[in-house]
Amino acid sequence: MGERLREDRMADGDDQQAVEADVARSYARITEAPLIIVVCANIRDMDQYPDQRRRQAEHLMAVQSTAMAAQNLLLAAEHEGLGACVMCAPLFCPEVVAEVLTLPSAWQPQMLITVGQRGNDGKIRPRLPLHEIVAWPSNS
Repeated sequence: MGERLREDRMADGDDQQAVEADVARSYARITEAPLIIVVCANIRDMDQYPDQRRRQAEHLMAVQSTAMAAQNLLLAAEHEGLGACVMCAPLFCPEVVAEVLTLPSAWQPQMLITVGQRGNDGKIRPRLPLHEIVAWPSNS
């Protein structure tokens, strides 16, 4: 994954030093975690449709289900007093992840969840006012 990250960032014209720092940081986050969970969408049992619109909707349902399962894993880690972090790097090189882990062909890597002791509280992100993130229907 680091090689792909490096290739992509260099193709973007990013600074070599910044790219190497990013690759090293990503590598450390993964290799220093006591546990890595690779979350995959499994499309084997999804409904098959002849048209692209419904095939795309079915695939999106699999991705959404996978994300909900990952959220439950994050909540379980929190409940157990563990730190957990989602990394979506597999989305940028799913074939690499599938090959290295010899995943079944129907499994589509979506994310990694690193699990371990809490390192820090992470970035503080202020909550947006409700009116900025919710659309209320008008009475007209």
